[in-house]
Amino acid sequence: MTVSPTAALFRDDAYLTETQARVVGLTEAGGIELDRTIFYATSGGQPGDIGHMIRADGSRIAIAGAVTGETKEQIVHLPAEGEATPEVGETLTLSIDWERRYRLMKMHAACHLLSVVCPFPITGASVSEDDSRVDFDMPEGGLSKEEATRRVMELVRANHPIFTRWISDEEFAANPGLVKSKNVRPPVGTGRIRLVCIGEGASVDSQPCGGTHVAWTGEIGDIHIGKIEKKGRENRRFRLRFGAAPSA
Repeated sequence: MTVSPTAALFRDDAYLTETQARVVGLTEAGGIELDRTIFYATSGGQPGDIGHMIRADGSRIAIAGAVTGETKEQIVHLPAEGEATPEVGETLTLSIDWERRYRLMKMHAACHLLSVVCPFPITGASVSEDDSRVDFDMPEGGLSKEEATRRVMELVRANHPIFTRWISDEEFAANPGLVKSKNVRPPVGTGRIRLVCIGEGASVDSQPCGGTHVAWTGEIGDIHIGKIEKKGRENRRFRLRFGAAPSA
């Protein structure tokens, strides 16, 4: 059976909070497949969106998450336990939990800024609403949490634009330095790669990423490095938290 890709509207407009979509399939486990969606699917360390879908009769289907399906281009929406199942062909109004999504957008953008001030290979990352982490392959003493916080906040206050652009597989292959992750490569084969760029003309940063981010670094607000954990001889885990750094 041919699996149709889901038009991922969040890739071009992360601020879209509501839209209509048509049910094109249901998985054996009860997952809902749509022709298009604003729900981000769990990937790249960022959790999937939650929210709800409204049927024509006004009843709601609570959505507890979204994941990729048989391919990375297919998104499956997971109803909360006990929720009704829509019919294939039915048109639904989608609505995401915007407050949660916006916090994730700000945090994900902050993780990108951290990778700018810590120019070391990334060995892992996880984005959450309040406490995110980025792991770097870096020696001990490379950067203190105070210095990292100061540099990240300089980029936040500069209010640089954040935007996306697409390059071909060939352009990507010719620029291997775009990838900051030590162990994970972005998927190729679709003919194009999505880059998240920061600064006018991508002067601050440019790297492959499929996640959602704010449009300006200034939207992130106060954020700090809560602590740096030693996870190996040359592996340091930086924990990002919202708010100003606590005074000593």
